[in-house]
Amino acid sequence: MLLSARHTSLLLIDIQQRLLPVMHEGDRVERRARILQQAAQELDVPITVSEQYPKGLGHTVATFAGGSAKIFEKLSFSCWRNAAMKQHFIEHFEAGRPQVIVAGIEAHVCVLQTCIDMAQAGFAVFAVADAMSSRKPESAALALERMRGAGVQVVNTEMVLFELL
Repeated sequence: MLLSARHTSLLLIDIQQRLLPVMHEGDRVERRARILQQAAQELDVPITVSEQYPKGLGHTVATFAGGSAKIFEKLSFSCWRNAAMKQHFIEHFEAGRPQVIVAGIEAHVCVLQTCIDMAQAGFAVFAVADAMSSRKPESAALALERMRGAGVQVVNTEMVLFELL
């Protein structure tokens, strides 16, 4: 299945002030996620941003400030297990947007759990491998392997861009 701008939304998970600096190649994650965000804005793809416990981990990095993104604070690892976010994505699904592009940190915790939960709920989930990371690269690699096994499509930023166009 290919991505379609009119059937897709973008989810940026926990790219936060105190988390990003300790990620393996965090600068790459920030650059790639910003490219995805800019493309989504140009193509009218809804953007959702999650923040894991912002009191302790800080808010989303300034790179992603502003714009039309809907920001949700959460305490659960999976975005799907946050009632407000779950309802938000159900509304997207019912409005004809069953595809979700996912990027963020940490790949083996919040990103993994969100992707698996959303795939099990019937969404077509596209995990952007070069726009996610963990503190240790082997943790991110294991997460991608597990996502594939759960039916999540693992893609890169360039694949997303060309398919949305």
